[in-house]
Amino acid sequence: MRFMMIVKGTADSEAGVLPATELIEAMQRYNEELARAGVLLAADGLQASANGIRISYPNPGGKPKVVDGPFTETKEIIAGYTLIEVKSREEAIQWAMRMPDPHGGGQGQIELRQVFEPEELTPDAEWQERESELRRQVESQRRG
Repeated sequence: MRFMMIVKGTADSEAGVLPATELIEAMQRYNEELARAGVLLAADGLQASANGIRISYPNPGGKPKVVDGPFTETKEIIAGYTLIEVKSREEAIQWAMRMPDPHGGGQGQIELRQVFEPEELTPDAEWQERESELRRQVESQRRG
């Protein structure tokens, strides 16, 4: 089971305020712990939405619309993420609860979301095999 821990943005993260050294060190220790446990797949902080781009599809079959950031709803902004692979929902919750406050000072908020596995999206065995092959190719290229 894969889960994404989504770190919600704050006014500070949107203003481009970088985390304190202590928080960076705490997150590094946490990520090292995840890696030692063999559950870490990815973990990154994201730049402010001022550097972001949104692409929307306002009309079915129509041309996508590109909008440059910043975006106004801070509570909807993602400031970072950690992707883990664990055995259960409960294990994912336990790991998420161990994450240091991602913004310090009691401002942090993490949303935990399970990632769909290919077999959950469609019963089509041919599509599932193509998806599995694509994932193997991507993994092989990453290891390079």
